[in-house]
Amino acid sequence: MNPDIILNYIKRNLIQLVIGLAFFILTFIIIQPLFKAKQVIIGLDQTVVRTSNNRFAGKLGTLDQGKKVSVLSENNDWYRIRYGKQAIGWIPAWNTGRGFQKGQVASKLSESTIVIDPGHGGNDSGALAINPKNQEKVYTLRTSKVIEKHLQQAGAKVIMTRDKDVFVDLAPRPKMANDLKADAFISIHYDSAANNNDGTGDTTYYYHKNNGSLQLAKDINQEIVKNVPLYNRGVDFGDYEVLRDNKRPAILIEGGYINTKKDFKELSRSDYPTKVANSVTSGLKTFLNR
Repeated sequence: MNPDIILNYIKRNLIQLVIGLAFFILTFIIIQPLFKAKQVIIGLDQTVVRTSNNRFAGKLGTLDQGKKVSVLSENNDWYRIRYGKQAIGWIPAWNTGRGFQKGQVASKLSESTIVIDPGHGGNDSGALAINPKNQEKVYTLRTSKVIEKHLQQAGAKVIMTRDKDVFVDLAPRPKMANDLKADAFISIHYDSAANNNDGTGDTTYYYHKNNGSLQLAKDINQEIVKNVPLYNRGVDFGDYEVLRDNKRPAILIEGGYINTKKDFKELSRSDYPTKVANSVTSGLKTFLNR
């Protein structure tokens, strides 16, 4: 074809050609992420799709367990997804690509972020048992890890203030919950008396009455009464820094007296952490469903 003819055509139709090219480039920019989007598998049945990246946002619909969806973006550990032909919404990223039980249904707990705080650690041993080789920090971490496992199996996002024997100062513990806007903060400790065998029982402490902490303490302590075979000292006010500085629903569980022979025999049993974990998980479900 004659180059002059082509050049004249371009000159006569320059505006239309520029508009067409711009439209093509814009369309390519929009659809390209869809072809590159990673696919994830929905882990829980009836997973709620929300209008934005938090569990309080409006509900757009639900997804079946095992369904594949395309991830368009990620924010605060939530996925913005495309599902169906045109629908777009948000789901918790931690509920995808994980092996949940067949038919396990999503819940408010599975959309929640829970901070578990194993007391003490590192050069801070905490209280000592009658045999001083048995240190509180060991048992708080042991119990907390089982709680973590149970909550993760229920679909929750779990953050540990420590997951090994290291020292963590007090101030960063509530700050972690505040920064994450956690749905609950649970600190695990074991009590001690001034003299061996002078104390007994578990206690659930709260500091704030009006941010959900008192209700959380009641709901979890009610389950502790059912599951843990120790004298229950009930729910009480506790002026502890990890609770006082916490803007989120926060409690501290003193799970028996480590320097009382009867209590230590129970709390050192291999199945004791499971009893506490069951109590925490059930109590959280009640609290979050209110």
